Amino acid sequence: MGDVKPSNGAVDTFPKLLLDNARRIGDRPAIREKDLGIWQSWTWAQVKDQIAAMAAGLKVFGFERGDSLAIVGDNRPQLYWAMTAAQALGGTPVPMYQDAVAEEMQFVLEHAEASFAVVEDQEQTDKLLEIMDRCPKLKEVVYKDPRGMRHYDQPFVRSLDSLMEAGRKFLAENPGWFEDEAAKGKGSDIAIMLYTSGTTGRPKGVMLSFDNLLITARNGVAWDNLKETDEVMAYLPMAWVGDNIFSYGQSYVAGFCVSCPESSDTVMQDLKEIGPTYFFAPPRIFETILTQVSIRMEDATKFNQWLYKTFMNVARRVGPDLLDGKPVSFIDRMLYAIGEFLVYGPLKNELGFSRFRLAYTAGEAIGPDIFDFFRSLGVNIKQLYGSTEASVFICMQKDGDIKPDTVGPPATDVELKIADNGEVWFKSPGVFVAYYKNDEATKTTKTEDGWVMTGDAGFFDADGHLKIIDRAKDVGKLNNGTMFAPKYLENKLKFFPFITEAVAFGHEKDHAAAFINIDLEAVGNWAERRGLAYSGYTDLAMRDEVYDLVAECVDKVNKDLSEDEALAGSQIKRFLILHKLLDADDGELTRTRKVRRSTVAERYGELIDALYSGIDVCPVEAKVTFEDGRTGTIKADVKIREATIYPSQQAQAAE
Repeated sequence: MGDVKPSNGAVDTFPKLLLDNARRIGDRPAIREKDLGIWQSWTWAQVKDQIAAMAAGLKVFGFERGDSLAIVGDNRPQLYWAMTAAQALGGTPVPMYQDAVAEEMQFVLEHAEASFAVVEDQEQTDKLLEIMDRCPKLKEVVYKDPRGMRHYDQPFVRSLDSLMEAGRKFLAENPGWFEDEAAKGKGSDIAIMLYTSGTTGRPKGVMLSFDNLLITARNGVAWDNLKETDEVMAYLPMAWVGDNIFSYGQSYVAGFCVSCPESSDTVMQDLKEIGPTYFFAPPRIFETILTQVSIRMEDATKFNQWLYKTFMNVARRVGPDLLDGKPVSFIDRMLYAIGEFLVYGPLKNELGFSRFRLAYTAGEAIGPDIFDFFRSLGVNIKQLYGSTEASVFICMQKDGDIKPDTVGPPATDVELKIADNGEVWFKSPGVFVAYYKNDEATKTTKTEDGWVMTGDAGFFDADGHLKIIDRAKDVGKLNNGTMFAPKYLENKLKFFPFITEAVAFGHEKDHAAAFINIDLEAVGNWAERRGLAYSGYTDLAMRDEVYDLVAECVDKVNKDLSEDEALAGSQIKRFLILHKLLDADDGELTRTRKVRRSTVAERYGELIDALYSGIDVCPVEAKVTFEDGRTGTIKADVKIREATIYPSQQAQAAE
């Protein structure tokens, strides 16, 4: 079985790939899910039967070629099947962020003109019912989980089980129908519509074709030699393009198994049980894992602390070289082997990383210390650079050629160039077809000859690796002429486990300054070990001891900046710790946790002014949205602290 290669050529859509996989590797596991503590698995042959029934059920209840199907919920096999079912019928799946509020969903449903929605449960059903009267095209809501749905008697609300039952009856009367429908699709058809997170305005619907996704997925599979024996954990939002490549596209191409966790709260435990070989996580998750490891080691016995520190020193010295196949002395190999037995192996097993042969991170820069930590343990973590408009892959790191501060060379079939303004442009088979119903935005993003403007500023290093500095539109200048790259500064701040979010300011100002959100778990643990009592985030954030802790982090960032000739003048002169966490529910972050700069600047204008006015305390009052939807007000006296500014290396040399 392991030598069976995926078919290409005429197999140019996901429904065709599904039929091909069911024929070739039908008895291999395709997807599994943990439900009520028990793992359930479906083979490729079983998945084909489920999707055929779902497609037929959609047909029975009026889904037509050209319709859009909204999909809302956590990562569930049935929701992935709904995507293929819609595609087989010539429809367009539109996955949506499951934590979006009803009003956010309304825009996407209206804009995409969704006629059907397949949702996970009662919570998502209620959101759609709340806005149904504002979405005239939406005519059917299909729910997967029947819990709590007994008294919903609207004629347009039905269970997925009943829809599939109708579909099976239809298939019994129309044998071969599903195969005939799947054969009608072609590679140039629209496969999916994904909405961008909208940091500067309304989200845009990115139309991706089967060719976009399948050629890109095949290239990624070949780049990393992925096989049908690999396994991946699907836990990131289905509305995100990465999930559509890692958990959907590459799974169909390579034939590997996808595992869906029981819930977002059980991901780490489920990870340990499944032990995937292929893993993707944004830097924030790797940072959180390292923070938890550090916290646990601080609470360990003295002997275990010594053991951990001793062998982690060995790992940092030789682990990355061993991973990259570089020469390492016999003694160091022996020490590393002992460390693997005593420290690294048990730690990876505890994290669920034991079987990893490949892990990727992307979205934001990852701290070199975090990157090196995991590679030291023997985890083959790599960075990639991508976007929705590229069907993910723009740059990817190659095994044995890894740098912590770059995103690697161009991916297979990708052309890159740096525009005169420093912006990164690319051309590839993954280039999106267009923005749905937005020709103007398409023209300002994609040239007639297929070059896409990423909006990111970057440059190539001497080895041909791309290094991203910031969003091109966000790169500015201080009044002294120094380049100001806010995202670069923010990422350096977020490399510290005590800082979870940062927003930098400085364009057309005399100096750089920053808002900082502390990590409540990491700083809370730090405070408890020092006997510092606190009543919540705001109370903890305002403590002088916490300001001292954050000041050390800011000073280290400034020290690093002083060694960079181009950025030495943009060291952070003043900072404050925000009295509340920036929150997507308050409109300050996107659903993918990117800062909405304009919203933050507008909402906290008085605090920005305070950073540049010389005052040390600024009283504020802010509205917040709680998890249950209630709103409240937080009042605080926000302190402003001066940071240490270091002379640049150039200035030191002149002395």
